[in-house]
Amino acid sequence: MANYGTIPSSASPPSLDFISRAKERGRAALSTRRPWSEMISARVLSLPPSLGDVYLRIRTNVTYFSMNYAIVFLFVVFVSLLLHPGSLLVFFILIGTWIFLFFLRDQPLVIGGRAFDESFILISLSVVTIVLLLISNSTVDIVGSVATGSVVVLAHAVLRRSDDLAVDEEAAVAGGWYAAVGESSRTSPAS
Repeated sequence: MANYGTIPSSASPPSLDFISRAKERGRAALSTRRPWSEMISARVLSLPPSLGDVYLRIRTNVTYFSMNYAIVFLFVVFVSLLLHPGSLLVFFILIGTWIFLFFLRDQPLVIGGRAFDESFILISLSVVTIVLLLISNSTVDIVGSVATGSVVVLAHAVLRRSDDLAVDEEAAVAGGWYAAVGESSRTSPAS
């Protein structure tokens, strides 16, 4: 009864808490961006001498310039979709939905008192994405712009020499999905 009529001591409403967390994560992600002059320097561009070097360059450059590549990729997708405003709107809705329901969520998603696990959310978002793309006739535009962005990023990753990059060993093997067969997880990617 002593607390009746008092204002809760919560620092901010839950919606503002979510926005604050999103801002912090965005700042943390952007802080991993490398200097553009280091990425775009013409003196470090060359054709790789072998197929093995192509693989090592891609792996090292994607690890080292991951945030820069994400920015370039999203910029290319955005610019290529400017000519198709309907597709751009569908793309923004999909990206926003994925960000808020999958990537920025710290706690389980609860709707109507029922908690949903990660795999259910992933499958549901994937199905909704495919259906929305098919219904909106934006599939060709979005797939084309994503392919263009991927080609731009991949071309840079192949052509930029990676012998001058100091990639953190833990960051290089953190993903694990790109480790070569028979390659030790302790080796540093250098080419």
